[in-house]
Amino acid sequence: MPDMNTLTGKTLGELFSHASRWLANLRRARLERKRESIEALRQVITASRETAVYIRQLEDTGRRDHQMERHLALLWTELGFSLEDLGLEKLAKRCQIKGKHWANPEYYDKDFLTRSDISLERMERLARELLADISR
Repeated sequence: MPDMNTLTGKTLGELFSHASRWLANLRRARLERKRESIEALRQVITASRETAVYIRQLEDTGRRDHQMERHLALLWTELGFSLEDLGLEKLAKRCQIKGKHWANPEYYDKDFLTRSDISLERMERLARELLADISR
């Protein structure tokens, strides 16, 4: 009966090959996750700017555009899901609140919105801070 504790050269080679493939896949997954995180955070900045432009238009004209508000509600909500999938929970939650607020401005009271700190400036600053952390 062969000794099960003895590793042959072939077995060691197979183990090394398997471990090498596993490490390469792990590195690829990390790089992909980093790329996805960077993309999602850049989209937060873009959404913030797009929202700022709409708010300026709203203030200038006094006319609401329900199609644009629908777009913003979906945009912030989808960003929230993407960030949640990436484990960026605090910013994801803020995006979800922002999306719900655009979908129904009466849903949250002013006190809650103030405590939630979902200003466009705050959202963009958080995204930039996370981007800086990822780039290190």
